[in-house]
Amino acid sequence: MIAFIITIIKIIILLGFLIMIHELGHFIVAKLCKVKVNEFSIGFGPGIWNRQGKETKYSLRAIPLGGYVSMEGEDGASEDKNAFSKASIPKRIAICMAGAIVNILFAIIVYFILMAVSGVYISNEVDTTISGGSAEQAGIQSGDKIIEINEQNVNNKTDLDKIMQKQDGKELKVVVDREGEKIPIYITPMEVKTKSTGMYLDENCKVMMVEKGSSSERQGIQANDVIVKINNEETNGNTNKIIEILQEEGTGTILLTIKRANAELNVEFVPDYISTYYLGVNMKMAPDTFGNRCIYGFMQTKEFLFSIVDNMKQLFTGNIGIDQMTGPVGIGEMVSKTNSIRDFIYLMALISISLGVTNLLPIPALDGGKILILIIEAIRRKPMKPENEINIQLLGFSILIALSIYVTYNDILRLF
Repeated sequence: MIAFIITIIKIIILLGFLIMIHELGHFIVAKLCKVKVNEFSIGFGPGIWNRQGKETKYSLRAIPLGGYVSMEGEDGASEDKNAFSKASIPKRIAICMAGAIVNILFAIIVYFILMAVSGVYISNEVDTTISGGSAEQAGIQSGDKIIEINEQNVNNKTDLDKIMQKQDGKELKVVVDREGEKIPIYITPMEVKTKSTGMYLDENCKVMMVEKGSSSERQGIQANDVIVKINNEETNGNTNKIIEILQEEGTGTILLTIKRANAELNVEFVPDYISTYYLGVNMKMAPDTFGNRCIYGFMQTKEFLFSIVDNMKQLFTGNIGIDQMTGPVGIGEMVSKTNSIRDFIYLMALISISLGVTNLLPIPALDGGKILILIIEAIRRKPMKPENEINIQLLGFSILIALSIYVTYNDILRLF
């Protein structure tokens, strides 16, 4: 019970804070643009605290899962010279963008600080080579700095790993810096074959996600399936047992018994074999200096941003399904699993940037939808008819509600 109460408090703090800074972004830019703000509210529902300022009413409401900035003339006609509708289009776009931009900037700053203080960074300098490995045979030495692979820059081990993930075993041109001299070395990387199921399990043998094109998808395994037997042996909710059997040498066809809804299905499953390529080097830790913390913190933050953009691309290209999205229930589960302040702050940064990027999508009822309407207004040089704009916003709101229900339903299925 205490753990549940603590989780609720953490969720309120996390969502309440992110919503507050989002709405604060709208509020501050509206004030800077001299647009009249009638009310600045954190939360929905009955008011539990109100204060009337010179122009704006400040409210704290009972349901801390939202908030709003009510501007004069935002949803209707107004003759007030400081109404939102009277402001120039660039000012209105700036006001609409401000909330999402604040969320994104907050996430970037927080993530940079977290990465900068961790103090664990691996450089692009070779510490040792693996005996008999490709790097040793090609002549790479301890102390060499790997600065390029196939004309792609390498600044740290993260860059090296990303490049190697895309290799197919062909010869690579590796440029090393050896005591100031740039030396090109040609290496055929080492190949290591590993089994891949393409499915991700939670600790109770439930399938959380299935990769597109994987053996799991080909055999019809779905998210929320529960593996109850493997080769007719009960799993008893022990995911490690499944992993051990799958990774056994010489494993061929495996019989999985999965529970889907109220039925049990038998699936003959053959894992894929995936080739991974390595140079055969161990890299040195970077010296723990203030400068390195800033440099590596910046690099990690850049990777963080690129990963968010990549995930958005995969969502729109169909590589990530809507059923893999997470809503309030899923967020609550993630919050409950944070065991340290660092984990909690990291999750806050992740949700903040997701909230910011999502809000900028050109979907009616989101900030991005409002921006799109304003851009159309600028192109047409006249505002959209109020009734048309209202209908578009209602359509977008209906789509968002339906999507929220669907995502929440999947969150609940994943829990149970």
